[in-house]
Amino acid sequence: MLMESLAWAEGTGGAAAGGGAGGFLSLIPFLLIFVIFYFLLIRPQQQKQKQQQTLLDAVKKGDKVVTTSGIWGTITNLGKDTVTLQIADNTKIKMQRENISRLRTEDEDKE
Repeated sequence: MLMESLAWAEGTGGAAAGGGAGGFLSLIPFLLIFVIFYFLLIRPQQQKQKQQQTLLDAVKKGDKVVTTSGIWGTITNLGKDTVTLQIADNTKIKMQRENISRLRTEDEDKE
């Protein structure tokens, strides 16, 4: 019985000594998951935010835009954080600049 205990203790001690390389190998799946998440979720979102900021910086008076809420209008006045849209002949609304979703295309204007 004593010999079995010593043999078992030796076997576990040897496995624990070689655990350094195994510890690194166990992190590889987590690193791969992080890389996949980065390229599939994080990076595209960062690029989309960068494009949106470029659009917001480039809008000017007279541009025809669509807001995030789906309102179509023409920019009549620009402030640092606000924009005034003309949505009908005598109807103007003031909203935050970040609510501009995109510029309208010429094909959409024909509808």
